[in-house]
Amino acid sequence: MAPTPGAADRYESGVCNIGPAEIAYRRLWGHLGLVVTLVLLAALVWTGAPHWTRILVALPAAGSAVGYLQAYLRFCAAFGALGVFNFGARLEVQPVSDPGARARDRLRALQIFAASAVIGLAVGVLAVLLPV
Repeated sequence: MAPTPGAADRYESGVCNIGPAEIAYRRLWGHLGLVVTLVLLAALVWTGAPHWTRILVALPAAGSAVGYLQAYLRFCAAFGALGVFNFGARLEVQPVSDPGARARDRLRALQIFAASAVIGLAVGVLAVLLPV
């Protein structure tokens, strides 16, 4: 699932569909999701909420993972699912016309969503198992 070297400045189906502006935006959302995850976990621990409620951190953790994975892979899962790409200013998308390329993009989008869900769930389970 690692990005292809040198593909950061052009569209390559299933590999790279966003440029620097979109990458920075995804990274920002990764950071925000991480902060929300940590604040939520701290609030649940501080208030003495039941351990099982800590599974709630899975949601922002998955959101954070989506942001970080998209930034790292230079691939927006939503754009991949919609069949578009962008290397200009934010949200100036271009359509992907080749059906094969759209299929590869949809597959990569599913991989990102699935990996993010697994990461979120793992973080949630770890939070539940924390002895504090």
